[in-house]
Amino acid sequence: MKVTKYKRALLKISGEALTGGDEFGIDLATLSNIAHQVKQAVDMGVELGIVVGGGNIWRGATAESRGMERATADYAGMLATLINALVLQDAIEKEGVSTRTQSAITVQAVAEPYIQRRAIRHLEKGRVVLFAGGTGNPYMTTDTAAALRAIEIGAEVLLMGKNRVDGVYDADPLKNPKAKKFNQLSHIDALNLGLKVMDSTALSLCIENRLPIIVFNLQAPGSIVQAVAGEPIGTIVSS
Repeated sequence: MKVTKYKRALLKISGEALTGGDEFGIDLATLSNIAHQVKQAVDMGVELGIVVGGGNIWRGATAESRGMERATADYAGMLATLINALVLQDAIEKEGVSTRTQSAITVQAVAEPYIQRRAIRHLEKGRVVLFAGGTGNPYMTTDTAAALRAIEIGAEVLLMGKNRVDGVYDADPLKNPKAKKFNQLSHIDALNLGLKVMDSTALSLCIENRLPIIVFNLQAPGSIVQAVAGEPIGTIVSS
């Protein structure tokens, strides 16, 4: 069995990564693959929190561009992340891993409210904690929620699971075959070069708290396990 490099980690999964290549929805095979890798990471001794996006169900920016009020569009997006968290929770529990979903917006029938100390206690007991509802505030992305929750729970690394892209490039590799991949990068360079590792608010949080980020392709077999084991994968962004 692999040995973990990180005792506690926060995994950010974009909503698009759940589609399995489709434009919208949830691909069950992709969901099962992620859940199985989560179990492998937990079996290695990793205390794992997960923030999942909602772009596979609802895209607030698209709704706003079509005339919807921004805050309302963002709150709808928070509910989309809750749907994804519950679906992922079910898949992970089918692997025999105990989980808890905590939401930044109150939905008592299906999730606990987010409480930092309770979340940490769940992690210490070996439970995977899924953080839904973003930060609970409009105008904030789930990238910002991931950086914030990682810092709050004392995660040693932020794992950014991407859809089809295996790291950080100087251009979009899906559009430019000559795009150059970075194996390692500093936080400041990522911010100054505008490389879209995550939004600037989230990246600033990581800079201020010296939180390393690993950007990798979530679809690649064994990618989560490789990341928490400290094996070369994707792009490492650190101070």
